[in-house]
Amino acid sequence: MAKANPLQEQLLKAGLVKKSKVAQVAREQAKARAGKAPPAAGGIEREAQRARAEKAERDRALEAERRASLRQRELQAQARQIIRDRRVPRSGESEYRFTADGVIRTLLVDDELRQKLAAGVLVIVRGEGDGFELLPRAAADQVRERDASMVMLDHGQADAAVELPTDEDAAYYAQFKVPDDLVW
Repeated sequence: MAKANPLQEQLLKAGLVKKSKVAQVAREQAKARAGKAPPAAGGIEREAQRARAEKAERDRALEAERRASLRQRELQAQARQIIRDRRVPRSGESEYRFTADGVIRTLLVDDELRQKLAAGVLVIVRGEGDGFELLPRAAADQVRERDASMVMLDHGQADAAVELPTDEDAAYYAQFKVPDDLVW
């Protein structure tokens, strides 16, 4: 018989329990201890399976991020290729100023290019390095589809955002008289 614990020995000596009852309790405790071992191994297996599932999910997320980054670089390369192929040659001595990245930039253009820029026929896009290029509207739309951040100035797109003056505005500004000798 297995060695009984001190409480069981005292109960046996006092005659409060039978030897068979102590043996039965000892067998039940041994079974309980033996029965707990496999679920503990199952718990470890479940934990390992959960860890593998988490690792697989992280790997999928990293792969999706890598594919998205690769796709973005591919689209930017296509946009740069469109700019190289379709840019309009610039000439002239007239300065055309516009803002890009919070800084006023200048391009030298002639009167024809200036009129086309103002009409929205031509668009200014970011070129190689810090340079800027002129593109026809169709090519600029292709660049915008691939990377909208490369389009710097597009007067054709701005027309939709500009609000025209209303009758209320005209009535308000009518109260301010402009001097006849004012030179703009």
